[in-house]
Amino acid sequence: MASASLGNGAAGVGSSSRSAALRGHVIRTSIGGGRNGQSKQICRALAYIHNCIGICHRDIKPQNLLVNPHTHQLKLCDFGSAKVLVKGEPNVSYICSRYYRAPELIFGATEYTTAIDIWSTGCVMAELLLGQPLFPGESGVDQLVEIIKVLGTPTREEIKCMNPNYTEFKFPQIKPHPWHKVFQKRLPPEAVDLVCRFFQYSPNLRCTALEACIHPFFDELRDPSTRLPNGRPLPPLFNFKPQELSGIPPDVINRLIPEHARKQNLFMALHT
Repeated sequence: MASASLGNGAAGVGSSSRSAALRGHVIRTSIGGGRNGQSKQICRALAYIHNCIGICHRDIKPQNLLVNPHTHQLKLCDFGSAKVLVKGEPNVSYICSRYYRAPELIFGATEYTTAIDIWSTGCVMAELLLGQPLFPGESGVDQLVEIIKVLGTPTREEIKCMNPNYTEFKFPQIKPHPWHKVFQKRLPPEAVDLVCRFFQYSPNLRCTALEACIHPFFDELRDPSTRLPNGRPLPPLFNFKPQELSGIPPDVINRLIPEHARKQNLFMALHT
């Protein structure tokens, strides 16, 4: 995608897309504020494509997240690798950009789930917090080494969950690296907890995108007085469409959308 540098802004270093379809701003690294809102919007976008459309993006990375540096509104783009995943049908394992590739893909799994997008989102969120990629592997094998250095060596059971056909278990026993040392700065416990939920070796143990949306890490965004670092109002975070809420229990909707936002939405007022 052709782009022109825009320089540093509240959302980090961005580029303006010359493509009419992708005009916006691309996050490369986020070193400023608004990170909670950006992470929340990524999770909401994934909840929509996973649950409403039924597709897996398969290439979540900062370059595919367009952010308006003034409003901090985020758009997920580039669906060139996206696919409807059908249980029992194989998929290519060599997918997703390396730094954001889920470990089951590195282990050669072909029957993976939308949980690979969740792992990638965790990588993006960690990058927002760190200011640099968390797992900067130079090859597929080196990528796995970078993951193990942080999460520790996966157990046989975890490897089986990632790829039942993988039979090699010759890995050095490495202990997990404490998260407070990984980030080398004080983070809210809610941030650490959410990161841990993204980074589970077993795909079925990772949180879903919807579960991430209602995580306490994002509670401050529910406060109507919360503002962006530049003093502007938050981007629209709670303007859910009926199809986004279809099948979601009322108690989850109440956690998903704060009362002040429900009062502003006629649909919500009639259905709660």
